[in-house]
Amino acid sequence: MRKCLLPLLTVCIALVTSAKAADFSFDGYIDVRLVFPSGERSWLDGGLGKFRFGSGQPSPNFRFAEAVGQASVAVTPELHGVVLARIEPEDRTGADLLETYVSWRPEANGNWRWSAKGGVFMPPISLENDDLGWTSSYTLTPSAINSWVGNELRTIGGEGSAEWHGPAGTISATGALFCCNEPAGVLIAKQGWTLDDRPTGLLERARLPDGFMKSSPTPLHRRAGLFENIDGRIGWYGMLRWSIPDFGQVAAFYYDNDAEADEHTLRDHSWRTSFWNVSYRGQIEGITLLAQALSGETYIGYEPSHITRFDSAYALASYDIGDWRLSGRAEAFATRSSSSVQRDEDGHALTAATSWSARSWLRFTGELIRLSSRRAERAVFREPANRTDTQFQLNARLFF
Repeated sequence: MRKCLLPLLTVCIALVTSAKAADFSFDGYIDVRLVFPSGERSWLDGGLGKFRFGSGQPSPNFRFAEAVGQASVAVTPELHGVVLARIEPEDRTGADLLETYVSWRPEANGNWRWSAKGGVFMPPISLENDDLGWTSSYTLTPSAINSWVGNELRTIGGEGSAEWHGPAGTISATGALFCCNEPAGVLIAKQGWTLDDRPTGLLERARLPDGFMKSSPTPLHRRAGLFENIDGRIGWYGMLRWSIPDFGQVAAFYYDNDAEADEHTLRDHSWRTSFWNVSYRGQIEGITLLAQALSGETYIGYEPSHITRFDSAYALASYDIGDWRLSGRAEAFATRSSSSVQRDEDGHALTAATSWSARSWLRFTGELIRLSSRRAERAVFREPANRTDTQFQLNARLFF
């Protein structure tokens, strides 16, 4: 991954140094929180907990969550370079990159408009994560679907889009070719679904569950690289989106990393991962409605080989009252595995969040999540398969 990042950063730095000062901008925020964590050890600490925070931490827990900065430069009105970085206490590298890319979006040509993007960036799946730093503007914690997107997926390559504007609305088609995401699927297979607002850094190696280490018949490392070029093959995705007047926006997205499931390095394995995602965004009487459903599978070929199928869906409603935003989300998720180790799971979660934009530079958000799940693998930790956990967070985000 480091070899891939060097030329990308060189291009972005060249764009910054060649641009006028008026074309350069830097935005960011500092996030501090009061957290009442759940009672199960977080997956980020090697447990099977579904949240970012878990047992082993004080309750309540006042903490610095992260600092995020985004540098943007407009070389021309059509050509932009972006570097998104994060400082986070749990990151073993201290500071890391989340995205770095160059985008080109020329003026419309009649009813048509084209755009292209190259570098390292999030695939265009999430409806929630539309705020600075790939965060949600509705809740602190995104849905299980978009938590997984941030944890395991990154487009390392190029993407192109075409839009057509007509009386029936706007229809767009997007396609991408990418490399270096062959290990994607290892977390959903070994950990299952999670709800957390901490995307994996580009230089980071993600923690695997301690129970997985104990139960696996093969030697394994405690952490997995997610943005690695293992087999040299090219993955792809495609999306069709239709924005319909007075109805909303519907989209269908297909992803296939085309990984060779039998390939591996000394530390990491390729996982052949593919999925469908369908979504809807609209408004009714001032209420914003979001809905997504994702279904796919991931496969690994070493002995014993196994397939994990994963499914999740959510619906979110949000309403603005002056400087306040009220949001609620309901979701369900499941995995089914052919592995000899029982990792099947079922679960659902309810999330309620209230945010107040006190100033242009200050926003407070309170969030409560109640999550119930069944996972037989908890027996490795001598715990019941069924759990219900609650996490409450109150944060202050200072923008600059």
